[in-house]
Amino acid sequence: MLDLKYVVAHAEAVKQNSRNRNAPPQVIEDIDRVVALESERRGLLQAVEEIRRRQNEVAQATGREKDPQQRSALIEEGKRLKSAVAEEEERLRSLEGELNQRLKRIPNLTHPDAPVGLSEEDSRELRKVGSPRVFDFPPKDHVTLGKDLDLIDFETAGKVSGTGFYYLKNDAVLLDLALQQFALRRLIDAGFTPISTPDLARNHILEGIGFTPRGVETQVYSIEDTDLSLIGTAEITLGGMHADDLLEEAELPRRYVGLSHCFRTEAGAAGRASRGLYRVHQFTKVEMFAFTTVEGSGAVHAEMLAIEEGLFQALGIPYRVLDIASGDLGGPAYRKFDIEAWMPGRGTHGEYGEVTSASDCTDYQARRLNIRYRPAGQKGTRFVHTLNGTAVAISRALIVILENYQRADGRIDVPEVLKPWVGKDVIG
Repeated sequence: MLDLKYVVAHAEAVKQNSRNRNAPPQVIEDIDRVVALESERRGLLQAVEEIRRRQNEVAQATGREKDPQQRSALIEEGKRLKSAVAEEEERLRSLEGELNQRLKRIPNLTHPDAPVGLSEEDSRELRKVGSPRVFDFPPKDHVTLGKDLDLIDFETAGKVSGTGFYYLKNDAVLLDLALQQFALRRLIDAGFTPISTPDLARNHILEGIGFTPRGVETQVYSIEDTDLSLIGTAEITLGGMHADDLLEEAELPRRYVGLSHCFRTEAGAAGRASRGLYRVHQFTKVEMFAFTTVEGSGAVHAEMLAIEEGLFQALGIPYRVLDIASGDLGGPAYRKFDIEAWMPGRGTHGEYGEVTSASDCTDYQARRLNIRYRPAGQKGTRFVHTLNGTAVAISRALIVILENYQRADGRIDVPEVLKPWVGKDVIG
């Protein structure tokens, strides 16, 4: 969340930023309410401090008073003051609770270079890398290829688990594991610590990262009668690792690469562009996460994007890089870069589809999770900056490999970098 002092001092700028980020009208109301609540909170604090000052005076006077009648009066006043303090402190707790909840709904600030716009169409294309393949035969989409080669089974998964689930079979399983090994090895060589994370997290960790575990708009599967939810990304479990921790500046940046299953309800998702593996309820992902100093987050953000590009260049997949518009950033991200890979089976003649994102969340998540560091040679502490980036979302990587590497005879060439793990050159 944002710094309360900043919101109060720059309320109009925070409101305009929220409008630029396509925040609902309720958030604009929250900002005004936060300013009013903070003013009320300060007044209430002063009142509590005044009562406590009087309590001290009465306590000292009671100890010195010799007259029984006067002493009795002072004791009664002390009781009234104690009751008054309790009532005011309860009001203060309630007020601070509302203030905190409203503050959490305000989105992060936005990088000055990020394009301002309300939808993904307003995002800025930074570059295209590689040229889409020109086929000398009618290319198939991954759903058809998966069925023809007995690689993906949506029908049986629908019977067992419901729509939006799938079985990977035969060589698709080897491709899945090869992509995991390929991405993990690249990230380990780049200095990231590998972590296999839990698939569940406590709801306050999800909320700290910026996910909503409950409510009509949630994209999260929650476990009934517990405070646990299935994670939608290892960003949640990696970010939660250092909740309430105090780190030393010399330890930063800390870079992790997490391997986890991801679960998403994908409520409202529909359409041909979302068919097959593109938008599913469960998938495996290799995820980057970093904790940095305030000054270091920009460089790590650029590093994450370079790693993502390097992975898809090594896989031989054409892609483009987008600087995401303010209205499509989501609450925690200060700036976000997406990679969209070329998917020949998407749309009528092929389209780019999102395969990775890399986000700089500044101290937005760290404030919610209370993650600080101690700057070397300085007094006090500062909130860390957090960043996350997709290395490989396996389901979407499978789409681009199957569709870009298909052959006229219906089989699939294995990308050169994956052959050592797949153990063959051709699938099917």
